[in-house]
Amino acid sequence: MTFATALRLMPRGHNLRANDGNPGICVAFVGAGGKTTSIFALAHELPVPTLVTSTTHIGAWQLDQADKHVVANTPADLVGLGERKLTLVTGPPGVDHRMSSVTPEVLGRLRRESLMHGWPLLIEADGARQRPLKAPRADEPQLPQFVEVVVVVAGMGGLHRRLDGDSVHRPEIYAQLSGLSLGSTVTADAIGRVLSYARGGLKDIPSRARRVALLNQADTPELQAEARSIAHSLRNHYDSIVTATMRLNAVRAVHEPCAGIVLAAGGATRFGRPKQLLAWHGQPLVRVVANTALDAGLSPVIIVAGAESLQVEAAVAGLPVIAARNERWQDGQASSIRTGLDACPTSAGSAIFLLADQPRVTPDVIRALVAAHASESATIVAPMLQGDRRGNPVLFDRETFAHLRELRGDVGGRVIFSHYPIHYLPWHDDHIALDIDTEDDYGALLEDDRA
Repeated sequence: MTFATALRLMPRGHNLRANDGNPGICVAFVGAGGKTTSIFALAHELPVPTLVTSTTHIGAWQLDQADKHVVANTPADLVGLGERKLTLVTGPPGVDHRMSSVTPEVLGRLRRESLMHGWPLLIEADGARQRPLKAPRADEPQLPQFVEVVVVVAGMGGLHRRLDGDSVHRPEIYAQLSGLSLGSTVTADAIGRVLSYARGGLKDIPSRARRVALLNQADTPELQAEARSIAHSLRNHYDSIVTATMRLNAVRAVHEPCAGIVLAAGGATRFGRPKQLLAWHGQPLVRVVANTALDAGLSPVIIVAGAESLQVEAAVAGLPVIAARNERWQDGQASSIRTGLDACPTSAGSAIFLLADQPRVTPDVIRALVAAHASESATIVAPMLQGDRRGNPVLFDRETFAHLRELRGDVGGRVIFSHYPIHYLPWHDDHIALDIDTEDDYGALLEDDRA
């Protein structure tokens, strides 16, 4: 997975073209632990001319990473933009072998050029003196209000080091935010706390900007495991958490919210009674499946009801779920897919569709699908059962949502499989494939539990 894909500036998959992605996007980088490296890595991945600048300063030793360097005192100095793949625009040389920031007038002109030509604009918005961690002071970061994505960088290289000036830029402020004392050891919990505070990693991010935490320098399996725990703590504060080793241009994982959509709208005319309301372990099947989705950490969990909607909604009463009614349930499963996606928040990076008549699906397989999606570049993730049988449930990345909404009739998401890269997850519990089509199937489910 590329960094541009991880940030959702480019689509997942293969054969990316220059007209793919989000032209003219403005992305700002703040924090510490590899901001400049990450900016240049991203700029080189994007398939169109890209502008890079800074509202703080940039080291003169980093200028050779650009294809063209423009020193702009005024907007009139901005000539030759777009002639090369990566154009770096700075102010004149400053102190300590650093180039100064551009003026607000130059920055405004760069944004207009970016929008006019569809060139991405990448901004380094604060400094860290090459430390892996930092805390912002009162006048940091310098984030323009037009920024659309803010990447907050934290270097995992600062984990388990002493909280002092060698490992942390502005250690006194970092100590206040983290709850640690100066000279103590930096913990994963402390990094998560600083990143999640409004006076820390979230400081001055424009309200409409997408927030991405980049846990960089995750060079070892041990650091990647620590990064996963930090990512878990940041789920309610960031739209996405990326774990990476940007000096190797290696994205390790991308953590985003995954919605659970329980399809429970069918009339079960062939079965003769509503399957989603059949009792199992003392609960209606739809409640069993909803609890499985919640236990697996899917958020939000959406229950799509249609036939017997009042009874289905009553069956999940008291659970932290969203009830979505499909008034056109008789049109087939595709209408329930659309209803579920319409109730899905824009923050969801993916969705897993669960069937109310497949109660044997476990939280373990759901978590495994989400984990595979986080580390793989595939757009669809599905379990592969013994004997090479595709199973349910299936995870669909949000890039597929528009295609899924086009479906009509009594068809499910499998009809779009041929259009996207798929990752098949080997799974050796065939029980998850059990569904209830007949009374005999239901009887077998009950009998199996009694055995």
